[in-house]
Amino acid sequence: MDPITIGLIIIVALIVLGGAAFVSTRSRGRDLELEPRAGGDTAVLERTERHLDPGDESLSEGDVLVDDRPDDEVDVVVEETPVVDEPIVKPSFFDRLTKARTAFTGYLGGLVGMGKLDDEAWEELEEALIRADVGVATTMSLIEDVQGRAKDAGAEEGHEIVGLLKQRMHEELADRDRSLTIDDGETNVWLFVGVNGVGKTTTIGKLGKRLAAEGHTPLMAAGDTFRAAAAEQLTMWAERTGAEIVRGNEGGDPSSVIFDGVKAAEARNCNVVLADTAGRLQNKTNLMEELSKVRRVAAKEPGHVSEVLLVIDATTGQNGMTQAKVFAEAVDVTGVVLTKLDGSAKGGIVFAIERELGLPVKLVGLGEGVDDLVDFDPEAFVNAMFE
Repeated sequence: MDPITIGLIIIVALIVLGGAAFVSTRSRGRDLELEPRAGGDTAVLERTERHLDPGDESLSEGDVLVDDRPDDEVDVVVEETPVVDEPIVKPSFFDRLTKARTAFTGYLGGLVGMGKLDDEAWEELEEALIRADVGVATTMSLIEDVQGRAKDAGAEEGHEIVGLLKQRMHEELADRDRSLTIDDGETNVWLFVGVNGVGKTTTIGKLGKRLAAEGHTPLMAAGDTFRAAAAEQLTMWAERTGAEIVRGNEGGDPSSVIFDGVKAAEARNCNVVLADTAGRLQNKTNLMEELSKVRRVAAKEPGHVSEVLLVIDATTGQNGMTQAKVFAEAVDVTGVVLTKLDGSAKGGIVFAIERELGLPVKLVGLGEGVDDLVDFDPEAFVNAMFE
């Protein structure tokens, strides 16, 4: 075979082998690049190349190897999933008041389809409101007003009476200042009072997160020095929310702890002090004296008491009202935090609080989540109870 023929054979062989290698490389590159994600979709993202050994332990799931270089130099393209901040979805009264609504509408359901209400039906309506924790005094006032309106409007049918009752309940909760006060240029102090177990410490923790998200700088003061582990619980909340905290010795003077908290807040440029207090009810006189002292000390310069919030467990019903009255007498309460309203509470407790205590419900707990402590919305509340 002559040299020219041999040369041609070698050239053809090189071309064939080179083409096969190219096809193999492209094929492997496609297999590695198109890493499907869950659901079968292939992500198409902006890619950033970095040179790593394919066996490097720093590679993570989702890394894409592009094998279009020599074996000793492999490009690794890291496919990054963008971080998206999930918006905070506030719980709705309708969704969270299922238990309360079921009980309340169960009492009223029989009236809707009735014709003219007789005396017995009115008595049943009265009983239904009392069983819903509206309270005797508030119930009697509501029924009297609805009867008067029904007479003036000539309303007799059951559905008409229920409509008038809903309207009257809206009015009962209207026109109250439910805002939480933070005065500019002051070291604001919010005192939290109430019996043990109602959720004071948890309320402080949730409010600390909320205030920080709103641009405030809260400091927590562990003024409940008598309950075991109260300071530890509040410390955990402070760490979780990034708030400052001041705590004292177990069994120490609560007033001193809160005063130290106020001074620390001034030094650290914290504009809101969230002050926990003890919830003992063994001796009413001592409790009143202690809370009054705490209130006076918290107001000393540079402290400025802008809120005294009474925390009530909604599931305790009228029993909780009795306890609440003790605290309302002991200190100048500015508003109520009603916890566990999403639980087995009957809902009517809101009306009893506002009528019998003369205090606005400012915050309500609609769940255990950190964002489930929300501003009380009277209109949404009443609508949720009747729908």
